Formats: sequence, structure tokens, C-alpha cells
Amino acid sequence: MRMRPTLSWTPGADLPPGTTDLAPVADALRAGGVLVLSGAGISTESGIPDYRGEGGSLSRHTPMTYQDFTAHPEARRRYWARSHLGWRTFGRARPNAGHRSVAAFGRHGLLTGVITQNVDGLHQAAGSEGVVELHGSLDRVVCLSCGVLSPRRELARRLEEANAGFSPVAAGINPDGDADLTDEQVGDFRVVPCTVCGGVLKPDVVFFGENVPPRRVEHCRELVRGASSLLVLGSSLTVMSGLRFVRQAAEAGKPVVIVNRDATRGDRLAVTRVALPLGPALTTVADRLGLRVGDAATA
Repeated sequence: MRMRPTLSWTPGADLPPGTTDLAPVADALRAGGVLVLSGAGISTESGIPDYRGEGGSLSRHTPMTYQDFTAHPEARRRYWARSHLGWRTFGRARPNAGHRSVAAFGRHGLLTGVITQNVDGLHQAAGSEGVVELHGSLDRVVCLSCGVLSPRRELARRLEEANAGFSPVAAGINPDGDADLTDEQVGDFRVVPCTVCGGVLKPDVVFFGENVPPRRVEHCRELVRGASSLLVLGSSLTVMSGLRFVRQAAEAGKPVVIVNRDATRGDRLAVTRVALPLGPALTTVADRLGLRVGDAATA
């Protein structure tokens, strides 16, 4: 499946309005069999910005595409300089109440699974198990030549050694872990090769314009088929990689419930869209269900 590089979407005036009524969310979870699909909006309360929400990073930043990364050494150098700096901040992010609520729903058997479009690992850090990382994870690195996987912390150490003293001040950090740096700040940043074959290293994430592995897509489709309902959390559903699962659920007659402050491409297919901040909304739902949402250390 090719992830379409759709960076923006304009809501139509005829979209159904959002609500603040959390009853449909609580009812779906109470019935069980819920599949969660999460996006960047669930991580904003952890300090990781959204792409398209208020103040979203797309207003100042165009994400790296697979085509640019693979075709242009200079693009790779800029990417790794920015990503290396962003990783220092990104790696310090901790799960928020939204992630912890999802973990609590899972612990109490209300979920059939969690699919996330995020690459931050915060669902797992909160205690969710069996999370499907649709777009991969920033904590792994893959060689484009030999395919070997390695930990991001290992690459971070090598980049530190190759670029001693590299510590520019970034204008911001983006949902893909990329820091906003000027070309002058990137300077002569040195990229390091694969230690096994000398090939090009890439974070094990799906860039815009890249294929999501077909087996991963089919696994997600199977999860949709096995769920009673789909709960979308913090995604605008702008890119087809997430929207297609909403379409699949709706076509199968499974209720789709969305919690996202802004309108989404899936609103017409949903039972409702709750326009509330995710952390407080999901904590409230957990309270209604009599579930305890632990802190970051105990979730």
C-alpha cells in the first residue's frame, strides 16, 4: 500500500458538527470489542505537536518524502541532522492521560487491538500491548541495502561521535521527530553508514510516498474485521493509510466513533465526532466505566 503524500485537506461546509457528548464513546467501550486507531493528536499533550491541528507543524514544515530521501544525499544529510537533534527531545516524551486511558481500556478487556499512525512508542510506554505501528517506529533504524535493523540509540551514539559539538537550537519539533533547522544550522553534519554493509540508513518509519508493508496492512484489515466498532483518536484521517480502515469498518456496518477536536475526512462515516481534548475526554470515559487510569509509571 502506498502512503499518499496528501499534506492537506479542506473540510466541506456540509460536514456534521462535532459534539461534546461522550456517551457514544463510553457505550462503545462498555460493549467491548473496540479497535482503536490513533493519530498524532493523542500525543500533543505529551509535547509532540500535531501535523494539522491548531498550530500544526505543516504550517511551517514539509515532511521528508521517501523519494527525496533515497534520491538525494543532501536531503539525507539534512534529514539526519534535524532528526538527530529532534530525537533528543522526542525521546524524552512521556505518555499522557490519553495513552494511559487506552492502556486501561486494554487491561480491562474492552479492546481487540490498537493501531497507531504514530511513531513515538508512547502507547507501549503507557502499557498497551500488541500495538500495531502502522507507520513504524523512530526507535529503530533500517539499512536500505542489507535490511538489517538496529536500535536508534546506537545510531544516536555514532552520530554524536561523528558530529561532536552539534547542538543548534531548533525552532520546533515535528510529529516525525524532525527538528526545524535552517541549512546554516545543519552545516556540514556528517551522516554515518550501515556498520554491516556500508549502506544508507533510514529510520524504520514509513515516509510520505512510501509503501506501508502489505502484511502490516492485511493484519490491520483483519483487526477491523474482528472488531465490533472502531474508535479513532486524534487523527484527521487525511492520509489514506488510516482512512481506508474507517471506510472498511463503515462498509461492514461497524460503528465508527471519532474523538478529535477538528473535523476529519472520516466524519461522514462516523456515528459521531467528539470535539474535545483527548486526555480529559478519555479520562472522563474511564471514570464513567469505573476504570482506574494509572500514572505514567504504573499504567
